Amino acid sequence: MAVVSWKEMFLLTGLVMGCYWNSLACGFVFDDVSAILDNKDLRPYTPLHNLFLNDFWGTPMAEERSHKSYRPLTVLTFRLNYLFSELSAASYHLLNIILHGVVCMLFLRVCRLFLDKTFSLLAALLFAVHPIHTEAVTGVVGRAELLSSIFLLAAFLAYTKSTSTDHSIVWPPIAVTVVLVAAATLCKEQGITVVGICCVYEVFVAQGFTLPMMLDTVRQVLQGKDGFPYAVLQTLLKLIVLVISTLLLVIVRVQVIQSQLPVFTRFDNPAAVSPTPSRQLTFNYLLPVNAWLLLNPSELCCDWTMGTIPLVESLLDLRNLATVAFYMSLCLLAHYSVFSRHSSAKTVIMALSLIVLPFIPASNLFFPVGFVIAERVLYVPSMGFCVLVAHGFKIVSHKEQLRKISWLMIGVLLTTHAVKTFNRNWDWESEYTLFTSALKVNKNNAKLWNNVGHALENQNNYAMALRYFLQATRVQPDDIGAHMNVGRTYKNLNRSREAEEAYLVAKSLMPQVIPGKKYATRVAPNHLNVYINLANLIRANDSRLEEADQLYRQAISMRPDFKQAYISRGELLLKMNKLTEARDAYLRALELDSSNADLWYNLAIVNIEMKDPSEALKNFNRALELNPRHKLALFNSALLMQESGEPKFWPEANRRFLIYVEEEPDDANGYFNLGMLAMDANENAAAEHWMRKAIGLQAGFRSALFNLALLYSQSKREVDALPVLDELLRHHPEHVKGLILKGDILMNHKKDTRGAKACFERILRMDPTNVQGKHNLCVVYFEERDLPRAEQCLEETLALAPNEEYVRRHLSIVRSKMAAMSAAGEPLSREGGGRGGGGGVSAKEEKLQAAEETTEEVAAGEEEGRGANADGKGAEDEKNVRKSSAEGLGGGGADQTEPLDSTQAGKRTKGKSTKEIKDIEEKRAAALKRLEEIERILSGD
Repeated sequence: MAVVSWKEMFLLTGLVMGCYWNSLACGFVFDDVSAILDNKDLRPYTPLHNLFLNDFWGTPMAEERSHKSYRPLTVLTFRLNYLFSELSAASYHLLNIILHGVVCMLFLRVCRLFLDKTFSLLAALLFAVHPIHTEAVTGVVGRAELLSSIFLLAAFLAYTKSTSTDHSIVWPPIAVTVVLVAAATLCKEQGITVVGICCVYEVFVAQGFTLPMMLDTVRQVLQGKDGFPYAVLQTLLKLIVLVISTLLLVIVRVQVIQSQLPVFTRFDNPAAVSPTPSRQLTFNYLLPVNAWLLLNPSELCCDWTMGTIPLVESLLDLRNLATVAFYMSLCLLAHYSVFSRHSSAKTVIMALSLIVLPFIPASNLFFPVGFVIAERVLYVPSMGFCVLVAHGFKIVSHKEQLRKISWLMIGVLLTTHAVKTFNRNWDWESEYTLFTSALKVNKNNAKLWNNVGHALENQNNYAMALRYFLQATRVQPDDIGAHMNVGRTYKNLNRSREAEEAYLVAKSLMPQVIPGKKYATRVAPNHLNVYINLANLIRANDSRLEEADQLYRQAISMRPDFKQAYISRGELLLKMNKLTEARDAYLRALELDSSNADLWYNLAIVNIEMKDPSEALKNFNRALELNPRHKLALFNSALLMQESGEPKFWPEANRRFLIYVEEEPDDANGYFNLGMLAMDANENAAAEHWMRKAIGLQAGFRSALFNLALLYSQSKREVDALPVLDELLRHHPEHVKGLILKGDILMNHKKDTRGAKACFERILRMDPTNVQGKHNLCVVYFEERDLPRAEQCLEETLALAPNEEYVRRHLSIVRSKMAAMSAAGEPLSREGGGRGGGGGVSAKEEKLQAAEETTEEVAAGEEEGRGANADGKGAEDEKNVRKSSAEGLGGGGADQTEPLDSTQAGKRTKGKSTKEIKDIEEKRAAALKRLEEIERILSGD
């Protein structure tokens, strides 16, 4: 076996990079979304053993909705990609390109077994640039084909070394072959077919048998004329070992899928549910269609399901001629390869084995699969095709009169294929470009219209998406998913009536429940989401909550293991304040999927509503054990710890908020709550930093601005507090607490009674019954030496708050002062009062008078805005508002498990801690002491 030279390696590598480098600009499209973006098995927090329990898409193999595609080694490479670059699509595409290059080099070594140096290189070059491979190479999920092909070719190459020069068996290469076959199968199911290729190689190439020779040997043995030759016995022994190993792999594979085939709908593969002879005629017609794609890959399409290829329903259909021609060609080649002893026959039979055997699992001939045609499954069969082309070119080029024209044709073929491949890569740039390119090839596939609609929907272009979804319903009127997509899009356009009508149409297309018959065996599980989506729509109307609950229960009755129905019903029951039933619904969902972090999070929210914070914290922690970077669980659990008032929880709450802001660096609420934690811990510098960070991300952040001003005020940095309060009041001019704090600073620290007076008067214009504002305005009048007005003001304040003893005492002090001044013949009011700080009562006295009530306001102010999005309203108004998304995504399905969340998630006020209550009492005691001092001063004036 000739080795591959460095020059050939560089040539193949350069050609592969030249054809596929533009795929590095492509994103995750089509099946990549499910396999990469939505697959939790890629995340580091998912236990590694889950890869061997779940299918290719991250669904547990035990679940009926699983596609039963068991490819853990492929998913492991995705996980490694995620480890190094997370969701950077370029790294995934780069690894695919590298793997394709490796396949090309291995394929070249295989070709050297049957072709000479020149034509084996030609086969490898044609394989490297063939446009049919774009789906396998540029589509990230095509890595299953690439990895499986690497192990398949490696297993075959290992097997070719299992015979020594003296024709004895060499067992180590056979053992390596078995291991590599297992690895190929763990990358993709078709990898196991390499065993058949090895058998063909052993019989027809290594042993040089032809079919007549084999029949003659068997006849002689049966007639007793001769025993099996030693070479034949050795061959049989090797093949028996391979077959037994294969059977063991098949048994393990059947056990993994629990002896269940996946559930596909008639939309995925219409022929699979068609009657005889339509089913057989269509499946056989698909063989020449696949062959034509290899011969003429000019019109490629990413999806060949639904109505792409109309059913062949009659023997009189002209397309049957293509089927006959295909089988005739195949039979002629097979006849030549098994009856001829020419070396050319060995090349042909190996080419045929590479074409036929790896294609059998996807052929629909022995069991139905979930597609009509898939270009990526032609990746390995195209190897045999390239061998045939190179071999045919070799025969033609040996004819003198055709040599030049044949080389010219092969040059044109390689060039056109390379250009087609390069251009085809651009189709995979985005879902929109991919599906619109597919519609140019095939307009009879409703799934393509749906997928273009999804791409537009992801761009929030709902009006245009609706046009494509409606076209899908016209192309395939009985497509349940298309009607669900129409309903969802109408909902996004706030056209609820039309949305409900579309969902009802989809519901009417569902098969009726047949007593005693398992529903899931007759319909794809995701179609049951029509009940979820319809219920999610109508539950927006509080008068229809029971109707929505009935729909959820109907879905559950059809599939008792329908997890999403329990989740959505739990949300509804929470809204209906049926907390115990909501908890039970989530517990049932957790029985079906205990490893779902979102479910534990949702259960924690129910615990909060049930006033059970300790249980809520436990369930938040369970969610974080499963997903340590679950953003909502991080935020709300930290908030719960913060609200507990227990300082022992603060370090952990701080750690979780820090992780949250790593995950959501643009969310001001995370930084705000870090600032509040720092204020609780009297870490003023840190509190200022976090508050500034929050305000920088969200201009006009109400609670952050107020609490930063409050922090400055408490730190005796009143001058710094004023600009912050000005910004607060510019964005929120009716912020009462901000006005009171600003008035207090202006009066007690800036001696600006006019500015303070404007603040308090502004409060009273908004709320004439505000005792705090009214009292502080009375203090301003007293500061201005307008004692009659101060007396009247305090009388009005006392009428508003007759039980406030401090107001009564202050009124008594003012009246005593007025009596003393009248007796002395002094005027009770002064013209121009308030232009500076004037008057007979010192600034110190008045500061102390106003400070008593400001103290209470400051204490209350510490409560402002605890929680997420606290800028929306004052803490006294805030409450828990949580919900989950309830509308379906792609293909008309309902959302997967979603954490309970909303724009106001986690919005709760913080109860006063023991330390805070103590601080407030100390401030009040100090204020009363200062009041007594004022009374002594005033009494002695």
